[in-house]
Parts: sequence; structure tokens; C-alpha cells
Amino acid sequence: MLLGRSIKIVLIVSVFASVIFTGCSTKSNLGSYIPYSSQNKEKKSFEPLGEQKIKNSKAMHRATMRPYKVHGKWYYPTLAKVGDTQRGIASWYGPNFHAKLTSNGEMYDMYAMTAAHKTLPMNSMVRVDNLENGKSVVVRINDRGPFITGRIIDLSNKAAHAIDMVAKGTASVKITVIGFNAKVASTKEEKEETASVGKYYVQVGAFSKLEGAKITKRKFELILEDRYNVIIKKSDLNRVWISGFRSEQEAQDFKEENGLSGAPIIAK
Repeated sequence: MLLGRSIKIVLIVSVFASVIFTGCSTKSNLGSYIPYSSQNKEKKSFEPLGEQKIKNSKAMHRATMRPYKVHGKWYYPTLAKVGDTQRGIASWYGPNFHAKLTSNGEMYDMYAMTAAHKTLPMNSMVRVDNLENGKSVVVRINDRGPFITGRIIDLSNKAAHAIDMVAKGTASVKITVIGFNAKVASTKEEKEETASVGKYYVQVGAFSKLEGAKITKRKFELILEDRYNVIIKKSDLNRVWISGFRSEQEAQDFKEENGLSGAPIIAK
């Protein structure tokens, strides 16, 4: 989650992007939230924020899919498919973050059905099953976090209440991706969808003859050892592209690590 401590992010070039990668770093034994005390000198009112316009622009997705670093560890937001699952510990966050900015630029509303995840695309729809009591809830991802080992999702206060984990603070859960772009998949096409904000390629050769492209393709396949795919795109030339990058920054990192500074990045 954002809200608290700034995270240095690669290639942030606008004010919009700068608010996207600050993170919730205040933690307690009760999930991610420090309980609000009625004995506080300054009493606060935590009212629902009301219906907000969901942030779902291409610019937001590009910014939130870039790699980012928290507490010395890099995280790589990745593509996802309907049906993907993950098991781990859920926590929750509430009043201390209410009305503050989330990773995608929205305001955190502890009364909304939302959650934070470290790598899923923003506006992914996720079903959270509490493996300790059989209760489940559907939430929309609009934030990054939690950044504590073993925890895979941070639920809003309302979502945590729905699966009866507020008092304990954490719960063993299974999360299942059930849709993207703030919509639960219902049609066959939607259920087969892969969330993506674009595909990125690094071009490592261009040849007039197909045989030259094939030789270069085989060379990089041996080097990469299945970490990425190598393809030949036929157009005016036979171009050799390395594919499988989840973001432009990942493609840029690959170039730098492999001495390919002159290789162009192609976005599709």
C-alpha cells in the first residue's frame, strides 16, 4: 500500500506517476492498520467517501505496471489470467489510511470493497476465500501492498468484515482472479482474457534473408534458456524480436544487462 512512505520508482516523469508509488509502511499486529483510539485528543470522523470514479486510464496502467522497490526488494507487476490463484495471509487496513491516495490515484475508502496487491494489474477483480471459516468476498485491486513476508493481500475494512477477520487482523486465504478492468468476467471471451497494458519486444536483429534471422534466433534461444521467447517478425525485413516482457522498464533492464544498448524496444 501507499500512504506513508515514498518509494523510489524508475522513470517517474509526472506528478501523476509520483503519487502512484508511495506506500503504506505503518504496520501493526492487526494487519496493516493501527487501531483508532477513542482516547485520541483529536477525534476524527471516518465517513464513507461515496461513489468515486474508477481510475482506469492507459496512463495509470502504464505507471502502475512498472517495477518498483520497497524496503530494498524489487516487485514486478505482471500479467494475469482469469482463474489464477494464490494462497497466503490476508491483512487489512482502515482508519489511518482513510481518504488518502492509493497506488492508482484514487482515494482509499475503508467502506469500499477494495484491496491492495503487490503485482496484480490495477482494477483486477479478485475473490478472497477465508480458509479458516469458509467465508468469501469479491474485491477490486486499487493499491499496492502488503509488504510483509507471507502476506499476499490487504483488504479494506469493509471487505475484512465480510470474511470475519477484523478482530484477528489476519487470515489464511486463497485469492482467485475473476475479472479485469473493474468487471467480473461473465462471457467466454472475458473468462479467457489476459490482463495486459501492452506487449513489449526488444529487437536484436533485422535481416533481408530469412536464414540470417533463424541463426540469430537460435543464438538467443540458447542464451535465454526459456526465460523469454524469441520470434521472427516478417515484414520488409526478417526481424528477430525477444518477447515476454511485462513492462517497458523490464525490457529496458534486459537491454542494459545484456549489452544491447542499441536495440530498439517495440511496444504493441
